[in-house]
Amino acid sequence: MDFPGLGTALNAATVTVGAVLGILVGHRLPRRTSSVVTDVLGLTTLLMAGLSASHVGDAALGEAVGSGAVLVVLGSLLLGGIAGSLLGIEERLAGLAGVVQAWVHRGRGGDEGSAERERFIEGWLGATLLFCVGPLTILGSLDDGMGRGIDKLALKSVLDGFAAMAFAASFGVGVLLSAGSVLVIQGGLTVAGLLLGSVLSGAQVSALTATGGLMLAGIGLRLLEVKQVPVGDLLPALVVAPLLVALVGAF
Repeated sequence: MDFPGLGTALNAATVTVGAVLGILVGHRLPRRTSSVVTDVLGLTTLLMAGLSASHVGDAALGEAVGSGAVLVVLGSLLLGGIAGSLLGIEERLAGLAGVVQAWVHRGRGGDEGSAERERFIEGWLGATLLFCVGPLTILGSLDDGMGRGIDKLALKSVLDGFAAMAFAASFGVGVLLSAGSVLVIQGGLTVAGLLLGSVLSGAQVSALTATGGLMLAGIGLRLLEVKQVPVGDLLPALVVAPLLVALVGAF
């Protein structure tokens, strides 16, 4: 059995290795090869999405909500998606990424030492945003803490390793510091999952896992460039799912 935090440790390690390789060899991966790797990761994400979504048929969830398990997942995504879109979560995340991207690409001036310090900070902050903001970070860390395995974080680790290589090729050693950010942020989410695992019932965890599985499918579709599903707007569904199970079970 995996101990809590193993997924985060693996993720930080792949970011470190990727950043070191990026610093040493630069951005030399052919575009076609990068595209193939992304497609493979997208297909694998869809496979994991199916495995997670299959928890909708868990016995514990069936006992708690009867034949309404699929409706609980549907209701969670609908209510969560409506709340997320009204709050503009996806748009806010995209805006934050846009601000960082604009900052990263703005004109550089000043002496060489100042430029190097700026490059270091840009690499750290940009990579931290890339690795620590997103549904896969939250879903994977919560699963890790709740003892559901590190499959999601293992997949994320591969994604982040390649991204760190490309990022470090442009911004250098500052990207290495983002591995520490991964440890702190994902570690905190793993602790939250550990606490939730001792509070939520088996039925609530199954509903949470199945709901997260459909969100993973959205990530897979985005990686494959099939449809840009606003997965960020669906994040509140992770809160709604356990609440709906408790509500339906009460009646």
